[in-house]
Amino acid sequence: MKLGSVLRWGAPALAAGLLVAAAAYAQEPGVAAAAAPDPAPTVDKGDTTWMMISSVLVLLMTVPGLALFYGGLVRQKNMLSVLMQVSTICCLMMVVWVIYGYSLAFGEGGAFIGDFSKVFLSGVTTDSTSATFTKGVAIPEYVFICFQMTFAAITPGLIIGGFAERIKFSAAILFAVLWGTFVYFPVAHMVWASNGLVFGWGGLDFAGGTVVHINSGVAALIGALLLGKRLGYGKEIIAPHSLPMTLIGAGLLWVGWFGFNAGSNLEANGVTTLALINTFVATAAAGLAWMFAEWMTKGKPSMLGLASGIVAGLVAVTPAAGLAGPMGALVLGAVAAVVCYIACTGLKNALGYDDSLDVFGIHGVGGIVGAIGTGIVVAPALGGVGVADYTMAGQVLTQIKAVLVTVVWTGVGSFILFKIVDVLVGLRVSPDAEQEGLDLVSHGERAYHV
Repeated sequence: MKLGSVLRWGAPALAAGLLVAAAAYAQEPGVAAAAAPDPAPTVDKGDTTWMMISSVLVLLMTVPGLALFYGGLVRQKNMLSVLMQVSTICCLMMVVWVIYGYSLAFGEGGAFIGDFSKVFLSGVTTDSTSATFTKGVAIPEYVFICFQMTFAAITPGLIIGGFAERIKFSAAILFAVLWGTFVYFPVAHMVWASNGLVFGWGGLDFAGGTVVHINSGVAALIGALLLGKRLGYGKEIIAPHSLPMTLIGAGLLWVGWFGFNAGSNLEANGVTTLALINTFVATAAAGLAWMFAEWMTKGKPSMLGLASGIVAGLVAVTPAAGLAGPMGALVLGAVAAVVCYIACTGLKNALGYDDSLDVFGIHGVGGIVGAIGTGIVVAPALGGVGVADYTMAGQVLTQIKAVLVTVVWTGVGSFILFKIVDVLVGLRVSPDAEQEGLDLVSHGERAYHV
């Protein structure tokens, strides 16, 4: 055979043989073959739209929802002070979040806290994405940053209800920044980051039972104990000045909470609808449970009790929103409302602390009931979605560990930070200022002119 014929027929055969050999070699164990890279995740427009809506809904929870809920519960002379504290903390935490909070909460870091790799949102562009729970599907990273930013904005605002009507404005905002940095960001990382301590244990917190509610509730209790009781507490009537405004705030909280819970799925799919219906039924059951418990023990059902039960139900279902079946969520909400009612009446009166707006009684206690209860209602036998290697006893034990870590971290951290703030600017206003009201003393204006 001529040399030309050999080259013409032999070269393709040799090339094919080399390709086959290379493919076989790449499949050998220990061979670092250059595998084809995974395709870039696809940004889903529907998921992105839902997450933008959810972010706005959570903002609605804070301003005006939480502000009005708290504002109606305090006396008229302190209405604006509460609105100012909630709104200012909301704005302040958003700024802190984009400067370094997002990086500390969701940066790589270690088991307890992230790192500074995304300080000032370094490396985040309109093209960068954040993964959802479906492989290959993503949302823009800016959307995830905004969604989690609203969580960071509302959580320190919840705390101020524990010592409303007696804290200095400067102390409230300084504490919020310090607490966000040293308590909220680490807890968020431990629970939600893929390399976080609690996440690694298999702890379940769908939308923030530990991160938001136990965290803020325990901090509020520490603050209430350190600041002491309001003047006249237990000796004179300290009644809410506008319960209609409180109900408006509770309604806005409920509406915004759909973004809080259903948005935490990061997608618009079946699990999102599960979180949606659970946020309806658990909350409704809790409102009724609190109302009937109060009716039975005090002889009359109150509007304040109904509103408090609604919030207690929202708190309790938060960690279980996308994990429980609707009937499990309904029972969880009802049970939590009764426990919170006992905490806000019997426990609070027995121990004598002045948690002004029952932040610990509702958010702290409700968060604990919800977090531990999630380990039960996630069971497939009870209509839950189940988790890998699930046993009820094992999951409940994991949930208790997550609760204990949160309580200890925020309890110790909050105590230290309150003491630091007290040294720097002082925590409590003077008795004369408290008597006159914080609206005029701190802000030079009145909520009402009659």
